[in-house]
Amino acid sequence: MYLDRRYFLALGLGFLAPAPFAYAQTPREITWDDLIPPGVPYGEIIGEGEIDMLNDTWNPIFDENARKLNEALHGAYIRMPGFIVPLEIGAEGVSEFVLVPYQGACIHTPPPPPNQLVLVQSITPWPSDDLWQAVWVEGRMGTQLVTTDIAQTGYALTAEHIEVYEW
Repeated sequence: MYLDRRYFLALGLGFLAPAPFAYAQTPREITWDDLIPPGVPYGEIIGEGEIDMLNDTWNPIFDENARKLNEALHGAYIRMPGFIVPLEIGAEGVSEFVLVPYQGACIHTPPPPPNQLVLVQSITPWPSDDLWQAVWVEGRMGTQLVTTDIAQTGYALTAEHIEVYEW
């Protein structure tokens, strides 16, 4: 069979045609409890830790459950509520932040366990004058332990959409 340019063009366009529909995917709405694997209790912080004098931080010691991640969420397109703790702020707003389950988490010690923190890279920066409100964050979730300036996170998310959480 002779394959010409028209065949490859039609084949290529066939792969591109479904692409817009992939972006119209409805996110799975999750809560903070969903970040803990089924059957695993909430990670407890042991009362001790290490003081990092150079960076003026306290690194808590967690029990073994604090770093257990829900691998079923890896690659999932999700929507979840939380509060923003900024890591990178530019003229346009916050482009990288840690999504936390309650206001002030990570700012006060000790931080929540890693499986209760989400490192977020935002496609569109969130206005830096709007940091105290709860938000909905929507995007593709990944599972990976990452150490940031303020805490160790268990999840990462590329935020495609952020909006104010309406009570």
